[in-house]
Amino acid sequence: MVRDRRTVLAWAGGAGAMLVAGVLKPVAALATTWNKEAFGAKSVGDALKGLGTASPATNDGIVIEAPQIAENGAVVPIEISSRIPGTTSLAVMIDKNPFPLAGRFDFMDGALPFVKINVKMGETSDVRVVATAGGKHFVAVKEIKVTIGGCGG
Repeated sequence: MVRDRRTVLAWAGGAGAMLVAGVLKPVAALATTWNKEAFGAKSVGDALKGLGTASPATNDGIVIEAPQIAENGAVVPIEISSRIPGTTSLAVMIDKNPFPLAGRFDFMDGALPFVKINVKMGETSDVRVVATAGGKHFVAVKEIKVTIGGCGG
């Protein structure tokens, strides 16, 4: 029994040494895809500029499923799908949040462009979804009302 524990401890120590030595770099892999300009933007226009989508065209192929009235702004469930052929990414923005870009999701060829996300909203706001397909950008907007204290009004 003592040998098993020692073996596990030796293996964990070896993995920790590899992590410190830089053999395993999960944080570095994530950092290369982080878009600091877009996620740090304080307005929708700046976030769009950071994503490289200056003026997206409106498209009915982007479906936003969310409650019309959110009784708890701390957790607002939103489902997004795109019926636009060749969709490679979806970006979710909450217009009146301090940092509007809530998330950006990239899809490989042949993947179903579907996202289910919970966002925090401090007040009633438009939810804007930008889809990228074939090098073009498309947008859909839906207003979600947030009630104070869950009163439903």
